[in-house]
Amino acid sequence: MRLDLSGRTALVTGSTQGIGRAIAAGLARSGARVGVNGRSAGSVDAAIDRLRAEVDGADLVAVPADVTTDDGAAAALEVLPAVDVLVNNLGIFEATPALEITDAEWRRYFEVNVLAAVRLTRAYLPGMRACGWGRVLYIASDSAVVIPAEMIHYGMTKTALLAVSRGFAKEAAGSGVTVNSVIAGPTHTGGVEDFVYQLVDRDLPWDEAQREFMRRHRPQSLLQRLIEPDEIANLVVYLSSAQASATTGAAVRVDGGYVDSILP
Repeated sequence: MRLDLSGRTALVTGSTQGIGRAIAAGLARSGARVGVNGRSAGSVDAAIDRLRAEVDGADLVAVPADVTTDDGAAAALEVLPAVDVLVNNLGIFEATPALEITDAEWRRYFEVNVLAAVRLTRAYLPGMRACGWGRVLYIASDSAVVIPAEMIHYGMTKTALLAVSRGFAKEAAGSGVTVNSVIAGPTHTGGVEDFVYQLVDRDLPWDEAQREFMRRHRPQSLLQRLIEPDEIANLVVYLSSAQASATTGAAVRVDGGYVDSILP
């Protein structure tokens, strides 16, 4: 199967590192023009330099903007007034005991992980419908279904994204635009390494720490290892392609079998 996104423009929020950067690379390899987004011009420029070294001929656009704010979203729209593919990847997470999560943290997690994606969907979906083609994707998590005791505020936001995705898919019904969420399992990123070491002995070498984390905190994983960001990106690229035209309103799992259910 050849996934050709030539002539398409994509915006990937939070794409200077981790899963977002892998998604940007995957879309660029498939021929898309990709907007690389981060909060600062320096981080975006550095990410673009790395991506160009990694992907021959990558067509990349710098989109420095804090899309969690109205002004930041407007700045992104000024650079990319229209896109064919919107990947709402931006998200934050941190382990915090449930009774210690403050009102301010609950609001911050909702605004960053949910409202930023809603705001950009509202901005770009009308143009996609007018063109009769588009892809809107939300990077959710196994935590949407299996709420982790150590970060229920994060799990709440990822559950909300499943509802947002299904709702906007109904708004786009019959238009040629598909809207889906991706349920990503425990993934190996720099941020996750820090998270793992919050929960296991910091003196352990990484390979041992990873195994201990999976054994103690994610024992239901059938993969029995952390997922690599490129493995998430592969599914996102497929869902962004013409070949995924009949998949919409779905929560598609790339979770290593973590969620113990036949359906999401």
